[in-house]
Amino acid sequence: MLTIVPVILAGGAGTRLWPLSRRLLPKQFLPLAGSRTMIQETVARLEGLPDCSAPVVVANHEHRFLAAEQLAAIGVRPHALVIEPAARNTAPAIAAAALLVSRESPEALLLVLPSDHLADKAAFQADVGIARRAAADGYLLTFGIRPSAPATGYGYIEAGEPLPGEAAVHRIRRFVEKPDFETAKRFLASGAFLWNSGMFLFRARRFLDELRAHRPDILAAVERAVEGAAADLDFVRLAEAPFSACPAQSVDYAVMEKTAAGAVVKSAMRWSDVGSWSELWEVSEKDASGNAVQGDAELHDARGCYVRADSRHVSVLGVENLVVVETDDAVLVAARSRAQEVKEVVARLDRANRSEPVSHSRVYRPWGYYETVDAGAGYQVKRIMVKPGAALSLQRHAKRAEHWVVVAGCARVTRGEETMTLGANQSTFIPVGVKHRLENPGTEPVYLIEVQSGSYLGEDDIERFEDRYGRR
Repeated sequence: MLTIVPVILAGGAGTRLWPLSRRLLPKQFLPLAGSRTMIQETVARLEGLPDCSAPVVVANHEHRFLAAEQLAAIGVRPHALVIEPAARNTAPAIAAAALLVSRESPEALLLVLPSDHLADKAAFQADVGIARRAAADGYLLTFGIRPSAPATGYGYIEAGEPLPGEAAVHRIRRFVEKPDFETAKRFLASGAFLWNSGMFLFRARRFLDELRAHRPDILAAVERAVEGAAADLDFVRLAEAPFSACPAQSVDYAVMEKTAAGAVVKSAMRWSDVGSWSELWEVSEKDASGNAVQGDAELHDARGCYVRADSRHVSVLGVENLVVVETDDAVLVAARSRAQEVKEVVARLDRANRSEPVSHSRVYRPWGYYETVDAGAGYQVKRIMVKPGAALSLQRHAKRAEHWVVVAGCARVTRGEETMTLGANQSTFIPVGVKHRLENPGTEPVYLIEVQSGSYLGEDDIERFEDRYGRR
């Protein structure tokens, strides 16, 4: 039996789940449907799958530490954590993983999975078992979900004749983009169409051969990026120039719509790509009035609503079919039927150069996190947490000074040529232009308040001299 190497694609932005999902903390790194994050759920779905290796995870530069930490939290060490220097869609990402895997195991099967979907584990593994037989014979498999409604938010696959001896595996007749409602109704009634799940299974070498036949320009660019890849801590960083120059295209367009060896597994698994708040409402537990509620929320005479309160109380009165999502710095209220349009709200905020599409008030870093507590002309106040054994970079600022007050824990501070240890209720001042570093040598988190003052307080006013996380 050929070894399966999972390839987890973790580079998405998840803009339709704003304000919870943001550019620096997108939905795959959030616990949307339970206590585990979406990427953790994806990897946990592989547990017990026969002849399955550790996963190859493909993520972007901004999320590399999030991916590594969240996998470590569930005891998973990836086979490789590949860093994309630029977003180039799924075909280049899969090609990079296939090239890396084929160096060691050219006949291995790649099980390509988005990192932000939900699926029933038992049915998923059963479908993989069906698909691996056809994949071993050279077919490029995708998984089509039997539709339960005339959904317009998914692409569709029309299944053709079944493969010999494989009643559940069919040749692919065609792919169809997201249809309008009337077309989706016809697709549902026909019984021949499946939702396109974006999951795939094929031999690494077979995929590369098909990519070479149909998009040799993509393969050539990714080959150069892999040849120039560099080890960076526990990451494999693809060469920036060739990968950034690679055409951006999905694996559907680049290969699956062109190959004569494409096939689809007709799957009955419970599945969702959780692509909008309305889809999250669909898969959530609901009360007798059809409301899905998370957090400190009170609903009265409300029906069919999704309400999520993350930082304060939310009351909802006399409404139907709404989405209400509250975070500590933004609130979304939308008709559930128009939840797909949230990405347009995010685009408007982006055009206004607002920070809300980019990050939450709590910003995660490899050493811990910081939260902006207050800000005004010439000053900013942050709450900082440094994990045990972690350290900020040795750095200096050209335009701001900082005053640190330790609230809990024990911090080691480098300030110029001196090093000091500060405990709770102790403080120090870092003048403009002085090299400094904050470390946590203990076994408990360090919490402190940072007061910044100066003519410019942006995060890009950092000159790094040493950094254990390889940041520049």
